Amino acid sequence: MNADLPELRGARLILRRPIPEDVEARLALGRHREIVEAYGGIFDPNTTFTRADAEAAIRFIEQQDYAWVIDAGCFVGHVRLHSIDWHDKRAALAIGIDDQAYLGKGYGAEAIRLVLGYAFGLGLHRVFLRVLSSNSRAIACYRKCGFVEEGREREAALVSGAWQDDIIMGLLDREFGPSEGRSGRFKRT
Repeated sequence: MNADLPELRGARLILRRPIPEDVEARLALGRHREIVEAYGGIFDPNTTFTRADAEAAIRFIEQQDYAWVIDAGCFVGHVRLHSIDWHDKRAALAIGIDDQAYLGKGYGAEAIRLVLGYAFGLGLHRVFLRVLSSNSRAIACYRKCGFVEEGREREAALVSGAWQDDIIMGLLDREFGPSEGRSGRFKRT
């Protein structure tokens, strides 16, 4: 765990390290078909989301060196950088909004821009991600943040019995300018 990871503040949210209260918040959110399938998971309506599941979700965030809880007054999800290659100055980005009430309202884009500002401020040159081709909401969000499609792995994921393409998207440091949040639109605390 990266104890020096700063809190990042946006207009409507804070990116911060997990706290014990996040387990209760995550437990209350449960699981939803749309969200589980967007992650590439299989939704089983007969499976209960347990306290152990919530604890594991928060522990996963805690164990990552570059992961934040998305706090919009309460826990709504998380965002992280992973697979960091300091030699080639690149990292992968992953985000999950677990509260349906916050989907499609720009919270994901705000969180992503904060993390991109931080990542490029660390000297990274490239941030990339993978997204299922069926996840049109996420693809639109990533494009809004400046990501461009770089490739596609055909039928790379089997989701609920159907094959889906995995889209690879990327963003270079020089493509992330002031209008995307690089110039002071986030604050480290």
